[in-house]
Amino acid sequence: MLIIAIAVALLAVKLIFRKDGRFSSIHIEDSEPLKTKGIHCVIEQDLEARAAGKVY
Repeated sequence: MLIIAIAVALLAVKLIFRKDGRFSSIHIEDSEPLKTKGIHCVIEQDLEARAAGKVY
């Protein structure tokens, strides 16, 4: 219980001291490093594969 309480307290501190008071997005399309490597959402990859006829 103590470990969980400490974790929750640290998350609260992080939210209080952030400029916008939010966590960063976890979506793949919002990540700049992944965009530069050409990695994107699996749904988009599936649509591209279907359009190219490369569905296995």
